[in-house]
Amino acid sequence: MVEKVTTSSQTVVDLASYRERIGARASAISVRACRHCGAVLGDGEREEECSSTLNVEAAQLRWQAAQILRELV
Repeated sequence: MVEKVTTSSQTVVDLASYRERIGARASAISVRACRHCGAVLGDGEREEECSSTLNVEAAQLRWQAAQILRELV
């Protein structure tokens, strides 16, 4: 059998060594997500505009009411 020798070319990027070189200078890109439904928020979008906001608020109110009723019983 013939042994094939591979050499790296200029266009091959070694991602591990690149990350070591840049170190702490590069931070991960953080994606803004809605806390109500988990959807990714685009530029200019706000969590308050989410259609799931009312569902979450209603669930929180039900939970709070249940806690109050438990204290009364």
